[in-house]
Amino acid sequence: MSAVAEARGLTLSYGARVAVAASDFVIPDAAITAIIGPNGSGKSTLMHAITGALTPESGRLTVLGGPPTAAQKRLAYVFQTVDVPRGVPLTVRETVAMGRYASLGMWRPRRAIDRERVEAAMAALEISDLAERHLSELSGGQRQRTYVAQGLAQDHDVLLLDEPLTGLDFTSARTIDRILHSDRDRGSAVILTTHDLDEALSADHVLLMNGRVIASGSPKQVLTRRNLESAYGLGALHTHKPGFLDDLHEIDHRR
Repeated sequence: MSAVAEARGLTLSYGARVAVAASDFVIPDAAITAIIGPNGSGKSTLMHAITGALTPESGRLTVLGGPPTAAQKRLAYVFQTVDVPRGVPLTVRETVAMGRYASLGMWRPRRAIDRERVEAAMAALEISDLAERHLSELSGGQRQRTYVAQGLAQDHDVLLLDEPLTGLDFTSARTIDRILHSDRDRGSAVILTTHDLDEALSADHVLLMNGRVIASGSPKQVLTRRNLESAYGLGALHTHKPGFLDDLHEIDHRR
């Protein structure tokens, strides 16, 4: 399986503060990769580096075979939250259409293919009936589906999402999860950050972090009791839903 991103000795910093210590990892192509770890573990920082928004302090990071900045037009990045100024009359359709700017440019008229991609993305996220609604009128789940539709409308080889399912209603979470798997099935790589161990269990590939990449591989390889206790601390696993430790036991048993 080819690699979407590969790092060797990657260190990421904000000024004098090291956010991600030297780490090695590979993120495979045509797969869903979950980046998991506690708050402040460096998940979003690593995503920023993959998109080219943060320059590594040291080490090497390649994305789609070259430097991250050279791959930016092939990446679609969906943020966890986007602040929209109050009073800005931005509709759902206009927001989703912004995903076409990377290939079209902001001021060129939209072509038939651009309109088709926008309509298809809204239909996939089940928000076509909201097309003329303003963002300020939407629920949190509807707004998140709008932003995921924007990413889907963009021409991309990699779809990156920062905690896309956090705090969503069941319908929105189910719809977005379905889209992530269908985008993977069409050949795109999907990379998402999460703090939910169940989401990581359902991914194809996992990066476990706490100030560095502790482990990288399949859920069976990474989400072991030993690795999770290293990332979250002894006893932290007992805070998760009943039965989760049984799932870990089954994963360890299959190894």
